[in-house]
Amino acid sequence: MTETIRTDVCVVGGGPGGCAATLQLAKQGVPVVLVEKAIFPRDKVCGDALSGKVMRTLERLDPELADRVKRDGRSMPSWGVTFTAPSGRSLRVPFSRNTGMGEAPGAILPRLDFDDLLFQHVKSTIGITVQEGWNARSFQRDEAGWTITDADGSIIHARLLIDASGANSTFARHVAGLPLESGHHAAGVRAYFHGVKGLDPDGFIELIFLKDLLPGYLWVFPLPPIEGMDGRANVGLGLRSDVVKSRGVDLKALLGQLIVEQPQLRDRFAEATMEGSIQGMGLPLASKRYPLSGDGYMLVGDAGHLIDPFTGEGISHAMISGVYAADIAAAALSEKDLSAARLRAYDQRVWKRLGKELAISTRLQQMANQAWLFDFVVDRANKNPALADTISSMFTDLDLRERLKKPGFYMDLLLGRTPVT
Repeated sequence: MTETIRTDVCVVGGGPGGCAATLQLAKQGVPVVLVEKAIFPRDKVCGDALSGKVMRTLERLDPELADRVKRDGRSMPSWGVTFTAPSGRSLRVPFSRNTGMGEAPGAILPRLDFDDLLFQHVKSTIGITVQEGWNARSFQRDEAGWTITDADGSIIHARLLIDASGANSTFARHVAGLPLESGHHAAGVRAYFHGVKGLDPDGFIELIFLKDLLPGYLWVFPLPPIEGMDGRANVGLGLRSDVVKSRGVDLKALLGQLIVEQPQLRDRFAEATMEGSIQGMGLPLASKRYPLSGDGYMLVGDAGHLIDPFTGEGISHAMISGVYAADIAAAALSEKDLSAARLRAYDQRVWKRLGKELAISTRLQQMANQAWLFDFVVDRANKNPALADTISSMFTDLDLRERLKKPGFYMDLLLGRTPVT
């Protein structure tokens, strides 16, 4: 049965970015309809790591919601990251000087559970209308706003549209006109395993840079045991799409091959069992800036190509941009100005917050082809605790992290000096 709904704002997509935008709009008393084509819970192919930025955004949105995520029995605290260089040597980088004390800066929680937790919270929030199983198929713009049509003919009339429908966004591609450029896009695959050996008890995530996989990497993210199954992990790899094409790589086959053949992996996976199958994903990267807004619309998260080009993280950027889109939406609606010129303030706010960080990550991605550089930095840092501490600080301090771009940082390494902090 078809229906027609009228609202100030329609948010397309019920992932973390869409939920963040919707919750922020509700806090400001703005009428909003959230449409989601799936029926929750639904899976999302991802590494499942929730960074400190994700947790801080959750706390600002709703402290009770953030606390529920931290206390969820399906999650585990994450206290740091371990980098493994192509040489096989590893560098353990804590996110905090007090690992294991108090609350961890990050967490690991499968997207099946995290997204459902957010979505159910949105559904229970007063002032939000949720249309689940609603597939936005067409978008028509007129003086009154947007007419959004579902596959069954149901219609939503909205003054403003926030697109948070992800990497395969129909709106972003065919209405906003964002291209899919292989040099600014990555392909990834992920699988769940149990029986993996050597997982970090403090939830350190592992990024393993293999020479034959550069400029991409393989990850191993630990998960809590379930139903008596220990050694659970989210395991995957990602590689820029133009490199995948030029090398003719089958990423699913490559993941299976690496865990069997790679010296630092084969013993750890010798008794491991895959849960389900290997799943693929596309990652539109922020290594190139695209317009995030236009006449009557804003693009959030993956739909706006906001994935970190070096780490592949997208959840925090989706949630941060979702909150910003809601703030700009509320102000623009009150001013009765939804023009492209007015909404450009959204682009400015996003790039002011994320631009510097993403520019650094883009530079690091460009340097990631150099296996010797990874080996060199990891080797030096293992010999120099002060240097290792400096690298740890780069995950929380952008000014320090930016030094990775500068030749002087590597000259300090070469001469055995500790970079000045």
